[in-house]
Amino acid sequence: MGGWIPPRHAQRDLWVSVCSNKQELNFPASFFTVTHHDNQRANIQYLRGLHFSKRIISKLMAIAPQSFSRPVERNQEVIHTLRETYLYLGGDEGNLCIWIQKLLSQTQNPYILMRPAEAWRDSLDFLREQGFTTEELLHLVSSLGASIAELQPEAMRWALGYIEGSLMCSKEELKEIVLCCPAILYYSLPTLNGHFLGLMDVGVSMEQVKDTPNVLELTTELALYRIQKLASYGYDVHCGSLDVIVGTKEDFEMSHGKLRFNPVAPLRSAEE
Repeated sequence: MGGWIPPRHAQRDLWVSVCSNKQELNFPASFFTVTHHDNQRANIQYLRGLHFSKRIISKLMAIAPQSFSRPVERNQEVIHTLRETYLYLGGDEGNLCIWIQKLLSQTQNPYILMRPAEAWRDSLDFLREQGFTTEELLHLVSSLGASIAELQPEAMRWALGYIEGSLMCSKEELKEIVLCCPAILYYSLPTLNGHFLGLMDVGVSMEQVKDTPNVLELTTELALYRIQKLASYGYDVHCGSLDVIVGTKEDFEMSHGKLRFNPVAPLRSAEE
């Protein structure tokens, strides 16, 4: 009995083994509510064998502990599918582990390991049929992460058809719009319709949306608020680019902050 280690102590030891510094020694409750300690250990060893950094592994353990409680073979299958996907899309074998680590380290992507391998293939096959090149598909995978495995081909077909019809764009223009705003692929038709009609209602033109498609990520309320905020500083978005109202709250505050002190100051553009 002297060599027996209580389960919680064993899990604590696992967590400590992937902490790169003392500041990370706050043990996540989510990890300790999961059982299957042997699976946890095996999955950590597997990811370490792939040269995953301690930072990535500890992040996955804290945010997606379910990924570690299931048999290691399940994660091996998903990693194998990601590898096949990356190489199939023209990725370099030498950069494979770096690419997967970057994919997993993005905020929305820790649940990638929980997605069925088949779902990845179905989504990518559909997008390839729409004419996206291997380089463009790699960009979409990197941008959408785990979400791409949740996309249903039929739902994507409806979304693409709606955008193509609403913006009256060519197939090539449609591809550029999707690459600029990948969120279009996972928005439901009612959501897309609501965002688009909302922009039309506040006076934004179809051409402006086509030039800055990621404006479709904004709700009508947020778009109107930002347009009115800029108008109070003398900037009329109806006569210029919509680049100034897209992006995060921090991006927008930076843009309207320039106008507040200088109404003619050059604003952030999409190329910056």
